[in-house]
Amino acid sequence: MMTALKNKMRIATLKGKNILANKSGDQMTGWLIVVLIVVVVGAVFMTLYQGSITQIWNSIVSKITGLLN
Repeated sequence: MMTALKNKMRIATLKGKNILANKSGDQMTGWLIVVLIVVVVGAVFMTLYQGSITQIWNSIVSKITGLLN
């Protein structure tokens, strides 16, 4: 049973390597979609939590400047 599991894992790894090594445009399209999703999620996050991020940042800067004075 353990040998069958190891063989399945080995086959899955080889299939994964073949997908990542694929030189077709599908791989590039996939990466572009991932980058687009990350950018959109980051923009939404920054828009929703801009006030909190600014407040935390100002607090950190004031503590650092207080320590340096």
